[in-house]
Amino acid sequence: LLAQADGSVPVLLRQSGGGAVLTGPWMLGLSVALPPDHPLACQGLVASYRWLGEAMAQALQQGGVDAQALAPEVLRAMPAERRTAVAWACFGGLSPWEVLAGVRKIAGLAQVRRAHGVLLVGGVLLQPSPWQLMCEALGCAAADAQVLAATTIGAGEAIAHFDAHACASRLEQVLAATLEPQACPP
Repeated sequence: LLAQADGSVPVLLRQSGGGAVLTGPWMLGLSVALPPDHPLACQGLVASYRWLGEAMAQALQQGGVDAQALAPEVLRAMPAERRTAVAWACFGGLSPWEVLAGVRKIAGLAQVRRAHGVLLVGGVLLQPSPWQLMCEALGCAAADAQVLAATTIGAGEAIAHFDAHACASRLEQVLAATLEPQACPP
């Protein structure tokens, strides 16, 4: 979902599947396309997210946000209601290597795999998302918006004076260092 200046919310189906995402100026989105023989694309589905979640957490940490990528074993130890607070929304659930600031979700991940490559995408909440807008656009309960607001956090809420442009630059630098051209091991 992409919020428009006029308040409308066109609904688009993402190829990666997963829950609904509301995008707008409160979110930093990124996409990384990898050839199928890149070592970061050769890993399994869950392992393919690790480097990206860790890169996002690192960029947030460098900006002062207490962020960490969610390891699978930590996720498995959480109660089910914590792992899936709002089942239909991307930011309403937790998956391995997504990023938390404290105990609240700050960044989500998705991927699309095809024969010619892998597309990994992520979204970092910079400011609070207008969850009510998404709930209204999809005809979902207003209570879901309250749950989403309580279980997510924008970087600007996590620390005072958060600089979104600096965060984007840091993330770009971390990604560039991580994505050095390599080939999969034989």
